[in-house]
Amino acid sequence: MPEAHSPTEKRVRHFRQILVWPLQLMPIHAGSQIQKHWELLQQSGADNPWHEIDDVFPDDPARFHAQQYHEFITFLPHVQRFLYGESRTARQGRVAGASPMRVFRRRDIAAVRLVPEPGGAPLTLQVARVDLHFFFDIDVVQLVVEVAGDDLTLFQAQDTLYRFGRAYPAGWDETGQGMHCLPRVEWLGADGATLAASDFEKRDKYLSFVGRHRAPCIAAHWDFLLRPLVLDHADEPGLIRYRQLEYYRMPVIAYLALDDPRALSRSDFIRLGLLTAASEQSGLPYADRHVADFEQRYCYDRYWGDRVDGPPTRFLCCGHALVMVGDAASPVFTGAETGLLAQFRHQYFLLFLIAHFQKASLLMFSDRLVEALNRLDIHHAESVKEFKRVIRQLFEIFLRFTHRYWFHELSDLAQSRALFRMCTDHLGSAALFDEVRDEIREMSEYLDSDSLRRQANTVVRLTIVTTFGLIGSITTGFLGMNLLAAADSPFPLKVWYFLLTLIPTTWLTLYTVVKSKRLSDFLEALSDERLPRRAKLGALIAVWRHKKAAG
Repeated sequence: MPEAHSPTEKRVRHFRQILVWPLQLMPIHAGSQIQKHWELLQQSGADNPWHEIDDVFPDDPARFHAQQYHEFITFLPHVQRFLYGESRTARQGRVAGASPMRVFRRRDIAAVRLVPEPGGAPLTLQVARVDLHFFFDIDVVQLVVEVAGDDLTLFQAQDTLYRFGRAYPAGWDETGQGMHCLPRVEWLGADGATLAASDFEKRDKYLSFVGRHRAPCIAAHWDFLLRPLVLDHADEPGLIRYRQLEYYRMPVIAYLALDDPRALSRSDFIRLGLLTAASEQSGLPYADRHVADFEQRYCYDRYWGDRVDGPPTRFLCCGHALVMVGDAASPVFTGAETGLLAQFRHQYFLLFLIAHFQKASLLMFSDRLVEALNRLDIHHAESVKEFKRVIRQLFEIFLRFTHRYWFHELSDLAQSRALFRMCTDHLGSAALFDEVRDEIREMSEYLDSDSLRRQANTVVRLTIVTTFGLIGSITTGFLGMNLLAAADSPFPLKVWYFLLTLIPTTWLTLYTVVKSKRLSDFLEALSDERLPRRAKLGALIAVWRHKKAAG
């Protein structure tokens, strides 16, 4: 960074960015509804960098802090159970199982070095956490990466928000650099050594991967961060495999503390709220008409205005991003224990994580429905049976998701409730939920109707067999009225009588089953009083008439 700055340059005294990247986990146990992927992560070798953390909500009162208490009481009881589970006392006598959310963290990454331009001065940010959030009964994991820095220019903050969280390049410019992403990103260890670096410039690698697998390739530094998780389409083996669910641009929640937040122009807020490319120009990133309702759609201004008591604070939300802008001189905004900075890292982060978890889960259900349809071969009975099993399994999992994880309200606090609603509305989660629910319901109803149709056909055939078998039953009953006195006959003669009756009866029963559909049509015609005798006779003859093949 340059040593001298313009006195009018807008400075971000403290900057934080949290990336929340939802990924779909592939099944590890065929036929099992609940896939506990974190157990494989726990059983990995000594070189596994991920370790489960138990201080999210510790049972030991001595380790329980005031901030965790404030975080806990922010949410409604059903959300509390989702985030924190139940106490060991409350779990006694209940079915043992994993907590609703399991968090794993790696501590080997201390910082990230961002190179904004080839040959330019790098920007180094501290890495506050790198976590993986697993969820019980849902095959979704969320990678969480939090970075922080002090005394950045507004341009640097906007540029980092826009270009850092990119899973792979959108394309390449004439110099061969990846478009809309940083030329170089490096993960740094505690000693400052480079642990992994990006490879956005390797155009042939990304092109060949898409050409071979019909799926995007993940950049090298993100691939390193997720290890031992492996991209499902990659050729290398891996116990836990994942797929991309959403757009290659990772959702982000950001915190900006400025000397004078009111000095930001409308175009500055639009670039922050919509995560557009950074610019030092004063013009709008889009046409006036396109952003005419920006304040109404994307701004939460409960504490923003000339006459509002307290420090000015503005929330910007477009679904893909949630940005907090406030006064760096205010302890209310910058307090790391009780201020908005603490709430940003805890309450608002969890709010954002839940909103994207819900959408990611719905996308996962939709993807698995499509995959089940792609595997269906109606000409093979086993494929049809497997399809039915998968659909019924998805329906059961979706029901559990609906009652365990799907909710429209997560807090009674007006600000948290409003921001969560803004986020889910922009994400379109409610419409997506209705769409996935209808798809699964239609599939389930089709399977139920198909089963009922098969059962009805079976009942019809059995009814026909019973009806025509009634004739034989009466006949044999009549014959059994001592017309043939075989009770005192020799045993071989009895066996002969038995076989003489059994063989024709068995053949007649099987033949009736074969002709049951046509016999059913004949009985229906016979019972119709409106049909003439000739038509009824024709229906009887049609039982033995062979249909000619069409064409």
